Formats: sequence, C-alpha cells, structure tokens
Amino acid sequence: MLDIHKIEAAINQISAEKKIDKSKLLEIIEHAIKTAYKKDFGTKDTNVEVKIDLANASIEVTVEKTIVDNVENPAIEIDIKDLGEAASEYQLGDTVEIDVSDEIMSNAEWFGRIASQAARQVIIQKIQEWEKEKIYNLFKNKEGEIVNLKIELVEKNKVLLDYNGNSIVLPKSEQVAKDKYTPGQRMYVYVGKVEEDTLTGPRVTLSRKNKNLVIKLFEMNVPELEDGTVEIIRIARNPGFKTKIIVGSEYEEVDPAGSLIGPKWIRVKAVVDELFGEKIDIINYTDDIKELIKKSLSPAQISDVKINTETREATCYVLWEEKVRAIGKGWANVNLATELTWYRISLVSNDEV
Repeated sequence: MLDIHKIEAAINQISAEKKIDKSKLLEIIEHAIKTAYKKDFGTKDTNVEVKIDLANASIEVTVEKTIVDNVENPAIEIDIKDLGEAASEYQLGDTVEIDVSDEIMSNAEWFGRIASQAARQVIIQKIQEWEKEKIYNLFKNKEGEIVNLKIELVEKNKVLLDYNGNSIVLPKSEQVAKDKYTPGQRMYVYVGKVEEDTLTGPRVTLSRKNKNLVIKLFEMNVPELEDGTVEIIRIARNPGFKTKIIVGSEYEEVDPAGSLIGPKWIRVKAVVDELFGEKIDIINYTDDIKELIKKSLSPAQISDVKINTETREATCYVLWEEKVRAIGKGWANVNLATELTWYRISLVSNDEV
C-alpha cells in the first residue's frame, strides 16, 4: 500500500532543502499520481482527480466516467448496470465520478514498481519547473542590473550561486577564466535576459563577461554617473584582460575620466578589484577623431594618424618599439580600439614608411 507518512516525510525534506512551499509539493505529488494512473489504468483523456489528506493519512482517487449500456473503453466508460441502486439517479450519457482509491491503494505492485517511478520522474520535472519559475520571479524586475551573490558551490565548470537561499547557475559561457570562484566568496554578476521561453520554460542569464557589468560597477562607485554629470559614451571589453571606456560630460569644468578614476585611484581600483585585476583604460571624449584613436591605443604612443572617413579606416604610425604595445597580446589592444572608435585600425611602423 501507499504509505502517506512516507509522502509527508519526503515533502518535509524537499521543502527544507529546496525551499518550496509544502502545499505546492503536495500538488506536484498529486499530479504525479494522476499522471501515473492515466498511463497505466486509463488513457490521456481519462479525467482523474487525486486528493491526498496528510492530516488523516488518506488518499482519494476518483475517475470521471461516462454512463453507457455497452462499455467499449472501461477507462472512461461505465455500464449503467454497474451503478447498482444509484443507476436510477442517472441517464445514459451522464458522467459520474467513480472512487477507485481502494483499488489502487491495494495494488502494492503498481505503487511499488510503476507508480513510484512515474511519480518520481514527474516530481523531479515539476520541481525543476517550479524552481525555474521561482528564480524567474526573483529576477524578473532585475534585468539589466547587477546583484551581489555568494558562491555556493564550485564543481569543475559549474559555479552555483546563492540568492536569498535560492540556487542559480552561472553558466560556463558567462564565466571569466581569470576570475577566482571560491565557495563562500561574494561577487557581482550582471543580470542579462530574464525571459519565459516557450520551449525550456523561464530562464535567467547571469554573466561575468557582459560589458554592462563594468558599466554598472562604475555607476555604483561614481556619483557623477548616477546624477548624469558624467556619461559613459562607449565601452569595449575583452573579459579578464582589458576594458576601454570613452567618457564625456556637458560640463567643461568636469574631468570625466578623473571622475571614474577617483581620488588616489580609489574608484577605478574598486572596479578593478571586483574584476580580479582586469585592466581598464578610461578616455575622455573628443570630437577630434585622430586624437580619440590615438588615446584608444593606449598605452602605446602614436606618432600620427591618417583617416578615411568614408571607409572608416585609420592608419596609425608608431615607432617600431611601440607597435607591439599598440597591438597588444593576441591583438587585443588594437581590436578593442577598433571596437571603441568604430574605425578599422592599421598599424604601420615609422621605419616601414
């Protein structure tokens, strides 16, 4: 027989571990038994109702059947003669709820072998769906923001984060290789898309790679960004290696780059520390595109720049010893400068002219 007390114990354990409401878990288990019954005793069209009463340690299973005088499908039909004395209360074509609780409760083989397997699968699936829905509701108003989470578990490529007692995965694709993921440590993550996917269900994407993480970290540390005195105009990022930012202000007396750097570099250092040492170049905006391109190739010193505004190409002349710095490791520096300025940049050593 089905042991209601074991169900109650399982509900209490799962509720404590997964932080899911007990009534919701009870609904999931009832649905699991309903699914198992339809699979093994009925059809997909069988209308089954399951009610578990934990207080009285009882279960009620009823099946809706149509009254007929010649049963063709016993899963959804019942002969009017089988209703006994109650037959006079019904007519052919009426529907009646048949209590099958005793029948299935006494079928130990079904519950022990088939129903438990089906129920387990449905319960796992429903819990996963419920957890996705719960995470979605926690983050649906935080899209485009950053949140500070504690690292709960690190296992191979899996990083599990804790948010108010709820677990959420930081995908491998959104992790930065140079970041240090240590259980118990806290870190900021960017909340990307929060959406209800019709195929996979609710989905929340957290990221350490998104360049908006850097923007939000600066906004948190720079009051001038929050009040609009300073604006981040463009940003290019190679996660874990370097970020380049163009900043500007409508106020001539304001030094935008200085605002982000802060007194004694304190503001930019806070961001760099959060990004585990990622280098950050901050450039003041200028209408002089040649000057902007020169600055974007920092730390290299550029001798001259020739541009083609129609093709958005720039040829930058550098001393031979500066060319390597301008290119950067794996061409990262010049690629970031290209992304930042929207000009395709070519580097030419002065001795090559």
